[in-house]
Amino acid sequence: MKHLLAPSLLAADFTRLYEAVDLVENSEADWYHLDVMDGVFVPNISFGMAIIKQLRSISKKPFDVHLMIVEPEKYITQFREAGADVITVHYEACPHIHRTLAQIRETGAQAGVAINPGTPVSALEDVLDEADLVLLMSVNPGFGGQKFIYNTLKKIEQVKERIITRNLPAKIEIDGGVGLQNAEAILKAGADVLVAGSSVFKAENPKEAITRLKEIGKGSLLV
Repeated sequence: MKHLLAPSLLAADFTRLYEAVDLVENSEADWYHLDVMDGVFVPNISFGMAIIKQLRSISKKPFDVHLMIVEPEKYITQFREAGADVITVHYEACPHIHRTLAQIRETGAQAGVAINPGTPVSALEDVLDEADLVLLMSVNPGFGGQKFIYNTLKKIEQVKERIITRNLPAKIEIDGGVGLQNAEAILKAGADVLVAGSSVFKAENPKEAITRLKEIGKGSLLV
């Protein structure tokens, strides 16, 4: 399967969000990645349901909503109603992770589970069956523009092995420091979805950057 690309709007110019949406809509990108931060679970605050609802009104591609917040179970329905197609919560923020993933699926959205760089893959062992998406953070969450943590490649391989062994449908998504310099290695390790923020929106030609990230692996075993 060809990999998916989800540009992260966190890296876009917020005074020109309409242009960022127009760029994604008219590019080869597959999803929008929307980072919701509360200033508690991570040391930053971004945006919430109101902005996502407004963006939904001017866009057609799927919304991949990443909740970096405490007590995400309180807001699942609201984010779904705002336009989320995929809702990802953090293992570290959910004491009842099975229940929260089931709650997401009950809304009709795909359910994702994320882990931070310091959380071992073994933490996912009992929830892989419940997840449509596994998000591996390749930077410490909270801010864009950080450098990719290369130990993530080993974690991708470990999760991929578990998914294949158990014949599960979950996709592996990588978020943080993803760019042309490491995308091929990430995909070879077993990733299915690339989140790209600064490498797209800070590029000299963002649309070309999207095209190049999508072209990686064409004509090879990565396709």
